[in-house]
Amino acid sequence: MSTPQPSAQKCFVCGVSNPFGLKLRFYQTSPGEVVATVTIPEHFQGYPGVVHGGIVAAILDEAGGRSQMYNDPERPERFMFTASMQIHYRKNVPSGIPLRLVGIAGKCKQRSAQAHGELYGPEGDLLAEADLVLVDLPESFTRSTSIDLTGWKVYPE
Repeated sequence: MSTPQPSAQKCFVCGVSNPFGLKLRFYQTSPGEVVATVTIPEHFQGYPGVVHGGIVAAILDEAGGRSQMYNDPERPERFMFTASMQIHYRKNVPSGIPLRLVGIAGKCKQRSAQAHGELYGPEGDLLAEADLVLVDLPESFTRSTSIDLTGWKVYPE
């Protein structure tokens, strides 16, 4: 069973109201694992028919971060920044066709965590993957910013 995760209004990857964004919808399939289906439009290509590597990095980053978001029962909705990310581009990522994105939570510490993101082609072949180190948002940021301002909620499909 999969549970829809919230989205924001203006986020480039998940923002439901961002006219330039990807509008991905993430689903938690088990504790520490999220999935999304993404069809990346041609206007995000680097070479004809091939998605730009920066776009691939953005979606792997989002998947990895979201895998930790609901992974710790002590901290529901754990918001984090990416401190580092190592990406392995395995094959060209095609534009215009549905791809499968997976985020998998790794080790979790008090103020940091690890995660992994994977992007699969239509035949199930691994196209790109990333290992992430995530850190909690600084307390000064969480005190001064209301998550409600982002429009963070589960939107109807």
